[in-house]
Amino acid sequence: MSSTSPRLTRRATTRLVLGVVLATAAIAGCGAPNDSGGGDAKGDLQVGTLFPTSGTVAAAGTDMLRGWRLWFKLNGSEVAGRKIVAKQEDTAGDPTVTLTKARKLVQQDQSKLLVGPLLANEAYALAGYLKQNKEIVGLNPVGSSDDLSQRKSVTNYVKAGGWVSSAPTHPAGEWAADKGWKRVITLCSDYAFGYENCGGFTNTFTDRGGKVVKQLYAPIGTSDYSSYLSQIDPDKVDGVFVQSVGADSPNFIKAWSDLGLKGKVPLIANETTFEQSTLRGIKNNDPVGLESFGHFAEGRDSRATQKFVSEFKKEYGALPSYYACATYTAGQWLTAALKQVKGDTSDQQTFLSTLRGIKLGDSCFGPLSLDRYGGPVGNVYLRKVVRNEQGELVNQVEREYRNVSQFWKYNPQQFLAQPVYSRKYQGVDWPSR
Repeated sequence: MSSTSPRLTRRATTRLVLGVVLATAAIAGCGAPNDSGGGDAKGDLQVGTLFPTSGTVAAAGTDMLRGWRLWFKLNGSEVAGRKIVAKQEDTAGDPTVTLTKARKLVQQDQSKLLVGPLLANEAYALAGYLKQNKEIVGLNPVGSSDDLSQRKSVTNYVKAGGWVSSAPTHPAGEWAADKGWKRVITLCSDYAFGYENCGGFTNTFTDRGGKVVKQLYAPIGTSDYSSYLSQIDPDKVDGVFVQSVGADSPNFIKAWSDLGLKGKVPLIANETTFEQSTLRGIKNNDPVGLESFGHFAEGRDSRATQKFVSEFKKEYGALPSYYACATYTAGQWLTAALKQVKGDTSDQQTFLSTLRGIKLGDSCFGPLSLDRYGGPVGNVYLRKVVRNEQGELVNQVEREYRNVSQFWKYNPQQFLAQPVYSRKYQGVDWPSR
């Protein structure tokens, strides 16, 4: 879903242009803007965060806020001589609310950098706003909308610590074919993120000769998955690919087990179906043994990941989700960029170029950088849900795919000549039924 917003008034736009600053991350609520604004190279850096802390994805949005805060608590809220000052606004996972809150942060709170939001349709909406207001910089660590680093890339909206929806599901489709699956059913959320996850899987799976016999789409806020899962005949499919998000994920997991499909029908899921903001609320063993593809695995055996996991658990009493890792990494990304420019964000093009050129040798995700189109390049993991020694549900790494780009093994120019994944387009060889 793409959306744009009305232009700011001439007076407001002039005020913003005169006060341009490209700010960094901050601990939400750590202070109010001071008289220095944020435009000079020595004043406070004003930042607005757009995280949904209510609604269907409230648990995930809360983790975004927690990850953001944690980076600066551990590393300090002053970077390269600049004090970081932030204001958090709740988007409720709604694109219209996202735009309203973005305007408030810019016009009333004088934020010159916006961070967020979460859902793909929210990200498309914010991208439209930023495209109209180029003096504001946006950082997008979670809104994974494919086209925001492909056909609809916005130069001042950077996927710092971010990802692309279909990137982890491209290898998933090939993995399924390698497992011998010939016929599958897909079940995804009925909006942009779902189409892109399903599209990545479907494209590579059908490339390898597989057939998608049925595609099912469930609306956000689905409480009962039985009507969708009842359409799966174990004798007629080799496997199922599923994507769910937020409060829908535990509903899917429960239905998959209650209807007797677990252990009877092979399943591969996307990242968000089994991430921690879902798993930590499940007390039974319904998810144990189930596999998924994602760009974050809290069970990854690396110093960067385990330090983050340990510090997050110490601070908040729970294992972190990918949402927390994303905003934590955005803080790491911005800190590195600010140090490179010695705190001087007054030249927008220089700062944007610096942001796009950051290469993290390791992070809680793993090594991370951006390609020439602004799409993240990093690791993808085949993960299995297990219980650790403390009895917690954890995504354990089964296989690591390194340096995965948004184009997988496709030629970028040829890939971009096709439409973005949607209900109507799921790959060159689709429909295959």
